[in-house]
Amino acid sequence: MSACENTYPLGPGTNGIGHDSEMLPPVGFGTWRLRGSACYQAVADALEVGYRHIDTATMYENEREVGRAVAGSGVPREEVLLATKLPPDHAGRERRTLEASLRALGVDQVDLWLIHWPPGRGAGIDTWERFLALRDEGLVRAVGVSNYATSQLDELARATGEAPAVNQIRWGPGVYDAEVLDAHRRRNVILEGYSPFKSTDLGHPVLAEVAGRHGVTPAQVVLRWHVDRGVPVIPKSANRERIASNFDVFGFSLDDEELRRIDGLGR
Repeated sequence: MSACENTYPLGPGTNGIGHDSEMLPPVGFGTWRLRGSACYQAVADALEVGYRHIDTATMYENEREVGRAVAGSGVPREEVLLATKLPPDHAGRERRTLEASLRALGVDQVDLWLIHWPPGRGAGIDTWERFLALRDEGLVRAVGVSNYATSQLDELARATGEAPAVNQIRWGPGVYDAEVLDAHRRRNVILEGYSPFKSTDLGHPVLAEVAGRHGVTPAQVVLRWHVDRGVPVIPKSANRERIASNFDVFGFSLDDEELRRIDGLGR
């Protein structure tokens, strides 16, 4: 098994244009609450370990550090999928916000741009239309959303004929819902999980038992569960050892019984 297993194409039909950095890796690196030199070092460490998807957002106020770390990593730009997000209160200022993100990141294009939350009461159809237009201009390679309900995904698709490539939502064994996952797959929308550890009790006996069986940690079991369930995930850490440990989940896999037991933590 390798770090490339189960990559998710942001290709035709999912708002992409056939580029190496449009293969969404199964394990990416989140940067929420990382700032300044700590953010720079964490992203540099993640890239050195092997992560090739770095997730940030305008509201994280760390795009400049993320961009510097990517530029200084020695990893070719086309191998790194850079994602950032539009704050909902920037609806109506999509172009200016995106251009500011591009300057901060030091790139000509963002690989994946998400609406961070639905702006206002609805799904943000006007904002989604502007997202699609900016993508078509070439400023973005693929576009998606975050924290959307499936009904809101449908609202965007009905209005524009295009569903988001990705919906990034809180996900983990503790909040597992097979119907939600299946609903995304039926719509050809990639469900990407954030806060995998905050969504789960890492001390749960089931995780401890499965971890002991494989000689790994409960956190690694949680991440491997995402991989085996086909859900890309973006854990975050500022600790180099934990950054490496979170990426070291490709040397084992979970069997069907283990997956079912872990699924059960969401009931």
